[in-house]
Amino acid sequence: MGQAASTPVSSPDLSLNLRDFYADADFSGHIPDECLARIFQFLSPVDRKICSTVCRRWLRVDGENRQRLSLNAKANLVDAVPSLFSRFDSVTKLALRCDRKSMSINDDALVLISVRCRNLVRLKLRGCRELTEFGMASVARNLKSLKKLSCGSCAFGAKGVYAFVNHCTVLEELSVKRLRGFDDDGDGDGDGGKLVPLSTSLKSICLKELINGHSFSPLIIASEKLHTLKLIRCLGDWDVTLETLAKSNSGLVEIHLEKVQVTDVGLLGVSRCSRLESLHLVKTPECSDVGLCEVVDRCHMLKKLHIDGWRTNRIGDCALMSVAKHCPNLQELVLIAMYPSSLSLAALVSGCQGLERLALCGICTVGDAEIEGIAAKCGALKKLCIKGCPVSNAGIAAFASGCPNLVKLKVRKCIRVNGEVVEWLRERRSSLVFSIDYSEVEALDGSTGDVGAKESSTAFPPTQVTMVDDAPSSSNSSSNRLSMIRTKFGFLAGRSFVPCAFRRWANIDDISVTSFR
Repeated sequence: MGQAASTPVSSPDLSLNLRDFYADADFSGHIPDECLARIFQFLSPVDRKICSTVCRRWLRVDGENRQRLSLNAKANLVDAVPSLFSRFDSVTKLALRCDRKSMSINDDALVLISVRCRNLVRLKLRGCRELTEFGMASVARNLKSLKKLSCGSCAFGAKGVYAFVNHCTVLEELSVKRLRGFDDDGDGDGDGGKLVPLSTSLKSICLKELINGHSFSPLIIASEKLHTLKLIRCLGDWDVTLETLAKSNSGLVEIHLEKVQVTDVGLLGVSRCSRLESLHLVKTPECSDVGLCEVVDRCHMLKKLHIDGWRTNRIGDCALMSVAKHCPNLQELVLIAMYPSSLSLAALVSGCQGLERLALCGICTVGDAEIEGIAAKCGALKKLCIKGCPVSNAGIAAFASGCPNLVKLKVRKCIRVNGEVVEWLRERRSSLVFSIDYSEVEALDGSTGDVGAKESSTAFPPTQVTMVDDAPSSSNSSSNRLSMIRTKFGFLAGRSFVPCAFRRWANIDDISVTSFR
């Protein structure tokens, strides 16, 4: 029809245009600040710091919504305080740490920080050796909303803590560890110039590794709202404090006593706390069946009980029988370095039907028969830890059909348990989480010394023999004697006896914390 031939039209390269379009696009610009701040909360501190350098908006959003902050509390921090807290103006939880070799911040720097962070709820001080009681009192006046104070390895003594507590009327939790300062005005009896507490808002007090721990006795007694008390490795006799505290405050819910001088007299005072739910007796050799029986006979609401007998055999069947009889609501039981019989263990599993968490550590009287009894009668048990007990594969195999609610089974340092039972149990209970260590145990390990651990081939290094010249000389007589000692005792070279001798305690020191993880 006389029409010209059509020519094809080339299509545009859309992929190239889209690539150029999205190359510089900021998709986070459409995300609200609240959502972006929520995303930052799921990041690690390192990743969050990197994200804050992406753009100015991310820097601003990160600073405005950062609630936790940990700073190196060196002396030069005072120069950065104005700019630092202008950016992080929403911090509610602050940690200030300084190493031993550096000079920490002083009172003026801490007061300046308290002025810029008046909304602080938690404050942690570690190694701040330049702070005094005067600075602590000034800081407490500025932090009217502070509810938790934790201080450790600081130079101020009990005076500084009392000054803070007396000026911070809403403080609820106090944790004090290894204070370096000593107070010359006495032991805090409340007489004359003694330390006198004015605040009674404290609900939790934790004292750890204090030489002058008795300086805080008036504070403990005066805290009428106290429901948690932890005394860990604090010197002195605490019987009088516990007796007096129980008379004025029967609402204590949790008491933790670890390596402190407490006798049955102090436990008699604890027994007056009828609302007690958690009791830890860790390495208290002066406590016996008599004191613990008084506690469990009166505290029927007890739910958690941790006992580390320290192999003194002063807490045994009598106390455990009483626990089985008077504590039907018990949910968590930890027994360490004790010698209970099969009768008391059978009474426990029969009387405490609601038991959900059980740990048996360093107990040479717990064998396969006792484990089979636990598997048959503990229907509510969810977590079980067995460490350093003479248990074999036969006992562990009982959990193939026993303890139907068991979620996690943890076995440590039981040399008669090997990998065969693990595979066998996995085939029958796939939902059960296993944490079993069936490796060889060193002979000098005290936590398994009572269960007949076999000697490891690497327990002692090869004997080292040094040739000694028979001709004595005045110049090298000392070196000859040293060589003779090395010849006779060469097999002990490189050994550290202190860790070996006390490893039995080190292995089970933190069992109360790590048993059920």
